[in-house]
Amino acid sequence: MKTSTTAALAVVATLALAGPAIWFAAKAPGGTAPIAGTNSTTTSQTPLFYQSAMHPWIRSDRPGRCTICGMELTPIYAGQPGATNPDVNVVPLAEASRRILNVQTTEAAVRPLSKSLRVAGVLEDDATRHRYLSAYVPGRIDTLYTSYVGAEIEAGQPLAEFYSPQLLQAEREYRSLTGDLRAAAALRLRQMGLSTEQIGALPDKRGDQLTSQILAPMSGTVVVQTVFAGQYVQAGDKLFELADLATLWFQFRAYEADLPWLSTGLRVDVTTPARPGEIFTSQIAFIDPSVDDATRSTLVRVEVPNPRVDGRRRLQHRVSAEGIVRLAASEVLTVPRAAVLTAGPESVVFVEHGEGAYIRRTVQIGRRGDTHVEIRQGLQAGERVVTHGNLLLDGQAELNRSFEPAAEMAETTNAPTSRRPALSSDQRRAAQSVLDLAAELATALSADDLGAFRLRAGRAVPIVAAFQTALGETNAWQAVLEPLRSLPAEPGTADLKTARQWFHPLSQGVVALTQALRRQEPGFAAWTIYRCPMTTNVFPGAPSKSDWIQARGPVRNPFFGAEMLECGVEVKP
Repeated sequence: MKTSTTAALAVVATLALAGPAIWFAAKAPGGTAPIAGTNSTTTSQTPLFYQSAMHPWIRSDRPGRCTICGMELTPIYAGQPGATNPDVNVVPLAEASRRILNVQTTEAAVRPLSKSLRVAGVLEDDATRHRYLSAYVPGRIDTLYTSYVGAEIEAGQPLAEFYSPQLLQAEREYRSLTGDLRAAAALRLRQMGLSTEQIGALPDKRGDQLTSQILAPMSGTVVVQTVFAGQYVQAGDKLFELADLATLWFQFRAYEADLPWLSTGLRVDVTTPARPGEIFTSQIAFIDPSVDDATRSTLVRVEVPNPRVDGRRRLQHRVSAEGIVRLAASEVLTVPRAAVLTAGPESVVFVEHGEGAYIRRTVQIGRRGDTHVEIRQGLQAGERVVTHGNLLLDGQAELNRSFEPAAEMAETTNAPTSRRPALSSDQRRAAQSVLDLAAELATALSADDLGAFRLRAGRAVPIVAAFQTALGETNAWQAVLEPLRSLPAEPGTADLKTARQWFHPLSQGVVALTQALRRQEPGFAAWTIYRCPMTTNVFPGAPSKSDWIQARGPVRNPFFGAEMLECGVEVKP
């Protein structure tokens, strides 16, 4: 916050220094500043608007003073350089101002959209090669051949000598029988845990040998040992747990918003603190087709080879790991991420329109890549968009709209979208639930209470969906819910920063809904909307200003919490 504020003050200071030089250089010897490109007839015309000579992006529809330097505004007439279309979304800038603000543009272009998805998980063993070894009959462990966790074993290797009177009696019966009776006794011995090879060797077993060996059913590593020599066990007691660590599974959760990007075969670079500086490259082997109801996410599996190096496995079992999934999409219309501003529920860009004019345009965005954003509607390939300086342009566009003529304001207010049918009692209750939840989430974040936020965040998608269902398919109120339909189903709750990043689009959508409800439904008039004008650094990609709702005052900022609890101004209806 301090960095962005300092940068803004530096821009203002630069303009304050550059402005007087330009203004005094243009001032006529007689003390009157002539307007370039005008003649004596302009004095009889009606000004299109009034503009600051030092800060030309400051504009008004009536005489007054510059809100930055306090100088009187200069009238601008039709035909003058700088006289622009009265569209409030058009921001004109002189060449000197463009240089001072360092306005930069680039073309919207069709290109492949790439994204790096960062995920976290644990390196587990192959679940298809994991075995529990339990006691089949009661007995005593006489000798342990493998007595420590981490031992590498081979299939058929003896793990322990086991004494069991019940097993010993069954072995003696087997040796005394023939034909079908012996075959039945062999089946019983298999049920008691002996292998086929052990049963075949029983006729040669010495009569004074009272124990039988417990053999390893597979090659692998002992990951759990629960018995010791001399210990008595009962049928069903777990003795050993074996795992094959030749291949490890790196599993991570992918949320619904990530699923359009994912497919088997995608490259994944896996790293772990246990092997710093090393990258283990593999591919996505499996994507669980079922989505968890609670988290709205599914498991994705990457199989990482784990060979032996110098007698030991290269990777340890169950170490934490992180992965970067290299995602890619087909060629789509894109602009740099820096070109897109989030203004409440809207995404806007500034499009270059002629020399020194920039148009504020609402766009519909799609997937967000690492450096570019997909544009689905609102732009055409080849149009130039502002990538640097657009925040200041957006500020001037806000000022322009504040000076919008009364007739135009009336036209906007009476637009067909503002005349919606009255809500039924069930619909009002569903709407109230949406607003109550948003206010509760804001309260939790303003208190820096991540636990309380987690308890409530999981209800967001079902509550919004219930309101949508209550409205019905053809109800004109459905348009107000459009910003909330793309709400990520899984709340980001790893820390307060990710929680606030997840909360932001929900809050902006609920603010738009609240504005519509306050205009038409008297029962919602008491809700208050607040705005924080300096949220740029709250989370990655955060806009310069963000809104939220409260049922009552005082201001409690959910985007800063205790750091700047009272930062915010009320947004009037």
